[in-house]
Amino acid sequence: MSDSEVENSAAPLIEHLAELRTRLIRAVLAFAVGMLVSFGFSQAIFDFLAGPICAELIEATGECGLIFTGLQKGFTTALRISMFGGFILAFPVIGWQLWKFVAPGLYSKEKSAFLPFLLASPVLFFIGASFAFYVVLPLAFDFFLGYQNLSPTGDAEIIDGPASVGITFLGTIDEYLGLTMKFVLAFGLTFQLPVLMTLLAKAGLLSAKSLTSTRKYAMVAILLLSALITPPDVITQLIMFTVIYGLYEVSIVLVKMVDKKREAKLREEGYYDDDDDEDEDGDGDTKEDDAEEAEDFEADAFDEKNKPT
Repeated sequence: MSDSEVENSAAPLIEHLAELRTRLIRAVLAFAVGMLVSFGFSQAIFDFLAGPICAELIEATGECGLIFTGLQKGFTTALRISMFGGFILAFPVIGWQLWKFVAPGLYSKEKSAFLPFLLASPVLFFIGASFAFYVVLPLAFDFFLGYQNLSPTGDAEIIDGPASVGITFLGTIDEYLGLTMKFVLAFGLTFQLPVLMTLLAKAGLLSAKSLTSTRKYAMVAILLLSALITPPDVITQLIMFTVIYGLYEVSIVLVKMVDKKREAKLREEGYYDDDDDEDEDGDGDTKEDDAEEAEDFEADAFDEKNKPT
C-alpha cells in the first residue's frame, strides 16, 4: 500500500474520532449541567425519592426518618442525588448525541426506520423507572418493614424475657438511596429491551425464529438477572421476572413484524417464492435460509442514490 493510500484511509478515521470527541464532550456537558441543576434541588429530590419508604414508616410508626453514620455522608448523599438527577435530565441529550454520531453512516431509509425507536427510548425509560418507583419499591418496603416488632403505639416492643425482642428500623440514607437508584435505573434500562431487539432485527442480526427457539434459555437468564438486581425476597423477584419476560414476548411480536416486512419486500423483488415453502434450489437450505441469503445480496447491491448524505 502506497503512502497516499495510507493517508486517504487514515483521514476518515481521524474525522470520525474528532466527531466522536465532539459528541462525547456535549454529552458530558449536558450531564454536568444536569448535575448542577439537581444539586440545587437535592433536598427536594431526596424528599421525593424517600416517598415510598416514608409512606410505609409513617403507617407503621407515625414518623419518617433516616440517618447517616458519617460526618461527610450528608454531602456525599447530595452528590449522589445530583449525579442521579443529572443522568435522568441528560438522558435525552445523550441519546440525541449518539444519534447524531451514528446517523451520517446510515442510509436514508435506515434513518427513517431508526428515528422512531430513538424517540421511544426515553419514553420507555421513564415508564420503567416510574413502574419501579410507584409499584415495585412500595411492595419491597412493605415486605421488609413487616419484620419490625412494634407495639400498637408504634414504639419498639420490649418484653421481659428472651422470647421477644424489640425490632425497629433505623435506615441509613446511603443504603436507601443505593437500593432506590438501583431499582429505578434497572427497570428503566430493562424497558429498553423491545427497542434493542427491534433494532437488531432491522439490522438483520436477529429474527423472531431465533428468539422463539431460545425462549427457555431466556427464561433462565431472566430468572438469574431478577435474582441479582432485586432484594432477596420472592415478591420483587417475581415482579421483575414477569416484567422482563413480558418485554421479551413483546419483543418477539415486534421482531415478527419486522420479519414480515422484510419478507414482503423480498417477495416483491423476486427473492421469495410463495409456491414452495421448503428447499427449492436443492442446496439443503429452507426458504427462510434462502431469504436471508437474498437479503445479504440485497445489502451488497443497494442502490447508489441511497448512499449516506
